[in-house]
Amino acid sequence: MQFKQTDIDALLPLPPVTFHILMALADEDRHGYAIIQDIAARTDGELTISAGTLYRSIQRMQEQALIIETQSRPAPEYDDERRRYYRVTAFGLAVARSEARRLAQMIKLARARGIAPERT
Repeated sequence: MQFKQTDIDALLPLPPVTFHILMALADEDRHGYAIIQDIAARTDGELTISAGTLYRSIQRMQEQALIIETQSRPAPEYDDERRRYYRVTAFGLAVARSEARRLAQMIKLARARGIAPERT
């Protein structure tokens, strides 16, 4: 599916929390607490987000069509009916990829100026 680059560019740069949420949802649907846990694990605890920050971000991301609330749920023995599950949209993935390219370019420029470490 093709998206207008202007629509994607209008959202960049992404707030860091938005980018982390998109990464958390890139490989599977998750509920809010699982998103918080994934972000903390992926960043070795350097980034922890509160429930308030998460749900404000989720609301905004749904309005921007980056994510949707999904109706599919795990088996009842693994689920709690109070949980809401979220899925990244195709547009959300396109935005995340554009943000990753933008960040990679920033690192490339910083390395060229000697202000970012070379790859290890």
